[in-house]
Amino acid sequence: MGKRDDLIAQYADDLKSKCGMTPDMDLLTKVTIGCGPAIYNADASTVAATQESELETVKDNFLIKKLGLSDGPELMEAINSVIETYGRSERNKYRAVVYYMLTKHFGKEAVYG
Repeated sequence: MGKRDDLIAQYADDLKSKCGMTPDMDLLTKVTIGCGPAIYNADASTVAATQESELETVKDNFLIKKLGLSDGPELMEAINSVIETYGRSERNKYRAVVYYMLTKHFGKEAVYG
């Protein structure tokens, strides 16, 4: 198993243990690949949930550009809902896990089809 496979296993564990979800491994793998090399960078691999600018970046670059959603208050509400599910106090909120949960939330799995 390569480093990416190890990370995907770690993300799956987070989804199970911290978010109470059974991950769709195929989708999780595709979302992880979609994150590109950011998953290997300690800072870029996580989402700083306390930084408004970071949440705006998730909204603009992922929800609007990647998933093709229209901007509106429901986007930030969904991001905050996902952060709550992950646990605000959880120090490492992995970008791939957040993106996975947002993809599921909006029913946009087909983007990764």
